[in-house]
Amino acid sequence: MSSTIASTTLAPIDTRYQHIISIAVPVMLANLAMPLQSVIDTAIVGNMDDAAKLAGMGLAIQLLSLLLVSFNFLQYASSGLSAQALGQMADNRHLASSGGSSTAINPSPLLAILQRALLLAFIIGGVLLLAKPWLIDFGLRALSANPDSGLAAKTYLNVRFWGVIAELMNFAFIGWFAGQGKTRYMLYQQGFIAVANIILTLFFVYVMQMGIAGVALGTTIAFWSGILLALWLSRKNLKISWRELFTIDPERFTKSKMFRLFSLNKDIFIRTLILTLSFAWVTRLSAQSGDLVLAANAILLQILSISAFALDGVAVSGETLTGQAAGRRDWQRFSIIVKRTGIVSYGLAIVLSLIWWLFTPIYLELMTNIEPVLSLANAYKNYAILLPIIGVGAYWLDGIFFGLTAGSVIRNAALIWAAIFFPISWLLYRQYAMTGIWLSVWCILILRMLVLGVYLYRAQRTGSYEILQPDL
Repeated sequence: MSSTIASTTLAPIDTRYQHIISIAVPVMLANLAMPLQSVIDTAIVGNMDDAAKLAGMGLAIQLLSLLLVSFNFLQYASSGLSAQALGQMADNRHLASSGGSSTAINPSPLLAILQRALLLAFIIGGVLLLAKPWLIDFGLRALSANPDSGLAAKTYLNVRFWGVIAELMNFAFIGWFAGQGKTRYMLYQQGFIAVANIILTLFFVYVMQMGIAGVALGTTIAFWSGILLALWLSRKNLKISWRELFTIDPERFTKSKMFRLFSLNKDIFIRTLILTLSFAWVTRLSAQSGDLVLAANAILLQILSISAFALDGVAVSGETLTGQAAGRRDWQRFSIIVKRTGIVSYGLAIVLSLIWWLFTPIYLELMTNIEPVLSLANAYKNYAILLPIIGVGAYWLDGIFFGLTAGSVIRNAALIWAAIFFPISWLLYRQYAMTGIWLSVWCILILRMLVLGVYLYRAQRTGSYEILQPDL
């Protein structure tokens, strides 16, 4: 459908700044609850007067990120596909209305997207759980864990692994809600997990005296509780019974539909694996520099995690709206969405850096009472404070391309910037030590923005955004 036809037969997609922000704010609040799990865990361990335990927490979180975030295509694929499905369903309802037919919403396409994502999450999580001993041992060796920090990381991971299925399902629910613009449900779910995690972790650590294992147990139970809430919210969203929620329609699980899901997931998996390997490489460089550097960077990199999830709120707005525009083939609106979400993203990034500039000293004091770690973190805090401004372009463009479900473009872009990043990072580390580590983090963010920006610029110059969707 051309943009002209789309604009005359359907109500135009709302591209007002007010609407973009109305989608972004609940997502930001929900997203900020996600890194809060790691922040809470790190802060509790950081006040145990043991740098090795704090370093071990940094290793454990990075290994979990490497394993789980590699599969967060479950979120991005669910978001892009549900957004496009919503746009197509709006088109179908309009045509049905024009023909005098019923305009009742058929939840089947959206339900099938969720069911396929949850099934895949369960299978992947089950495999990871079965491979737990091997993955933990191999992963800690690959990250150059020292004996003391490695033992702390292993204690944490042995408990936390029992929640990997729930964490993967959580990705699917987040993407599915976000793609439909149901950001309130995201906020309810993620907020519930965060509150439950705080209460349970404090209970297991300070009442049950379980130490670092109690930190992991609180987080694990919180994620499983969040999945139960998400299932209830999904049923409410689709207005169906519990039985219908778990009933699979064979027509929605055809070979072609599953292939489409796996094809898109394969490309996003490659991209995300490259990204997590890049940050794992940064963690390895920190570990090679000793537990003190590893512990300080574990705290400072939480600033990147928090900022990234906040910026992702606007990226989700772009993803949701560009996905709907792509579903209608309304490229005029698509172009407007790209520009306006970019403006909002950069405005938010400036605000975030200002907030970190004001509050990072307080944040560091709360995160650890280990004086050498605190002193080193303060020496390098400015690199972390600038991360929102350095990285905003990468997160914004990610949202645009995920909305397009442009899997092969996303994959190819990752391969290009990775080929540049790893040799540069090694040279920076050899030349500048810890400063080189932080410049490497900046390189990841800047290269991602530049490569995706070139793809988008080429499409804008030709006026043919269809070239960004070679998978369709």
